Amino acid sequence: MSVTSEEPWATAVQQRTTATLESVRDRVLWLATAIVDHANRVRPNPSGLKVGGHQASSASMVSIMTSLWFEHLRPGDRVSVKPHASPVLHAINYLLGDLDAGYLTTLRAFGGLQSYPSRSKDPDPADYSTGSVGIGATAPVWGALARRYVDSHFGPTGQGRQYSLLGDAELDEGAIWEAVLDPMVTELGEVVWIVDLNRQSLDRVVPNMGAPRLQGMFEAAGWQVLTVKYGAILEEIFTRQGGDTLRSRIDTMTNPEYQRLLRCSAADLRSRLATTPELRDLLTTLDDDVLVAAFRNLGGHDLDALGAAFAGIDDTRPTVIFAYTVKGWGLPTEGHPQNHSALLKEGQMSELASRLRTSLADPWRAFDPDTPEAELCTAAAERLRRTPAPAAPTVVVPHDLGRTPTGRATTQAALGRALLDLNRAAPAVAARVVTVSPDVSSSTNLGGWVNKAGVWAATPRPDWFEDDAETILHWREEPSGRHLELGIAETNLVGVIGELGATWSRWGQPLLPIGVLYDPFVERALEPWSFGIYAGGQSILVGTPSGVTLAPEGGAHQSIKTPSIGLEQPGCVSYEPAFVVDTEWTLLASMAQLGKPGGASAYLRLSTRSIDQSLAAVPEDSAARERRRRQVVAGAYVLRPTAEPAVTICVMGALVPEALHAAERLAEQGHEAEVICITSADLLFRATRSRSGHDRAENWILDAVFPARRARPMVTVLDGHPHTLAFLAGVHGMRAAHLGVTDFGQSADLQDSYAYHHIDTASIVRAALDLV
Repeated sequence: MSVTSEEPWATAVQQRTTATLESVRDRVLWLATAIVDHANRVRPNPSGLKVGGHQASSASMVSIMTSLWFEHLRPGDRVSVKPHASPVLHAINYLLGDLDAGYLTTLRAFGGLQSYPSRSKDPDPADYSTGSVGIGATAPVWGALARRYVDSHFGPTGQGRQYSLLGDAELDEGAIWEAVLDPMVTELGEVVWIVDLNRQSLDRVVPNMGAPRLQGMFEAAGWQVLTVKYGAILEEIFTRQGGDTLRSRIDTMTNPEYQRLLRCSAADLRSRLATTPELRDLLTTLDDDVLVAAFRNLGGHDLDALGAAFAGIDDTRPTVIFAYTVKGWGLPTEGHPQNHSALLKEGQMSELASRLRTSLADPWRAFDPDTPEAELCTAAAERLRRTPAPAAPTVVVPHDLGRTPTGRATTQAALGRALLDLNRAAPAVAARVVTVSPDVSSSTNLGGWVNKAGVWAATPRPDWFEDDAETILHWREEPSGRHLELGIAETNLVGVIGELGATWSRWGQPLLPIGVLYDPFVERALEPWSFGIYAGGQSILVGTPSGVTLAPEGGAHQSIKTPSIGLEQPGCVSYEPAFVVDTEWTLLASMAQLGKPGGASAYLRLSTRSIDQSLAAVPEDSAARERRRRQVVAGAYVLRPTAEPAVTICVMGALVPEALHAAERLAEQGHEAEVICITSADLLFRATRSRSGHDRAENWILDAVFPARRARPMVTVLDGHPHTLAFLAGVHGMRAAHLGVTDFGQSADLQDSYAYHHIDTASIVRAALDLV
């Protein structure tokens, strides 16, 4: 809103409004600082370990967040708050009545306020979990995409912007630019990023932030770029004689020089700034207090300048606002290069309380009723009140689609086949399935599903190859599509499935998101996927093809550690099925855990190795089939039983043929071998911990598959690191040999590759003979 001098009444109203907002901002600054102070200086700390917190990083965000929450946000808006500004979020929630005062003393205490905003763990509202630099900033991008997907399939969920409040140092993270550059993102006009441009990182002043270069990069990606650099005091001084020279002097100085001048007295400022007679004359007209205040009067702390920027957002494309700020604004540590984790001392806190019109003795005092500040807080709370999300409907996923595969097939192809079968057998369930791939749909056997389900786009797009007779994969892009195709950045894929997996809690519409990528790149995507699980996103990640079984691709495309990752990832159940029917059963069981309170994510590791499906020996009797299914889903089943085994071979995934062949060769030598097919090392490990009281998981599968009376020396083998299954020997304390991949491979045919890594039939036989 612009106010002219011809409207004195409007000017007075605006001045009163700004004064009230500034008073609320002062209280937010105090509360955020006091929350960290109490946790470190007041609360008893018997261990002596540093509690931590970020008073300076919070202070630089106070004006931006005050302006947003108390003036501009709407109920449908969502905000991702930079990790180190979590005390500001808690302070605002307290003033809005969304956080009890009792929690203000619990920052970083067990059951209290989390170190960084958390959707699932904080006692007050947080729209997004943040903490892993760069990932929380990009989450609203994928949140916007998820909401659009839900709208196009299940009806409107409401409107609102998706804000990210991020520190300028976060722009160093690759995840940021992978998201910015994805072609689908340029259509998301509801996305708004606000960069806290304080020009400091953890250790130092950033020598050359290069804001114009960053602005150009966003513009080239199709974003609207707004800059809030200077506040009203400086802008007025720039209009005076010599003002243009002063603007140029500040614009061209390096970041370290600017930060050093923030620590200077008025006399030092005049001496260091006055590089020309014109500047000296201008600076002489400013008294000391005005000069010191003006030099730090950046746009990111000017509420009117921020308001004008927010009013200028173009909702037809993504927007980034570069808001220039001072780290530690308003605190004694303001602008110091080592202020990142610095804590104010008691005397400094007392002085700050006095300046901000509050009390160190009563730090959590609310505004007195009937004051303009209290009225502003009440009005903001009413404006931001959201209608609770409806309860998500229960999605009943079938346990078994009834097929018994024959011939030769791969578990990778089984994924696409199972989705098509689900589409026929349970269309209401399949309607909630959304697959996501980073440009590998065809090479991971999703082509049939894509042809059937279509590719999602916010608006229909022409398929220019529809009439091409040689086209096998039909790329029909329309709002009814159920496959999302991104660029090749795996971090974007897992970001999307994390947000698609949170729609049940955001808007009451559960989705069953399945992300498919090459298994060697699971590690690249692991951190953002893990963080998505922490934030409450429930999804299925499929890694395929996997292991050195992809022999011709060589060491660059092998995955050694991924079975262990699946075993160790919290909030996730991992499976590595060997047969098509096992893939179907574990996929359905994983889908049944999505989109609901207490649900879980899943990781399926699949293979391109074609295996004779008759080796699965699926029982024909319905009761026996169901027993097998339950064991598959629980983690293991006996594939080759024997009356009196001399050795047990535990095998997982693609190496089942080698294990069965080894058992036959051992039998020929008079050593019967029982073969147990492991489908989930993860669930079996939980079962072993449960048996000793260290986990609440079910453990009946151990008695069903590893009864004590049949305990024998054990060989474990998988196409992955051998330690993944090594714990199985401890079920009954048996001697064991553990075979797997522990070194980088090279291009080879399958048998040479297996022999090189000692996971071939002969190696299994030798290991067993050594034991018996």
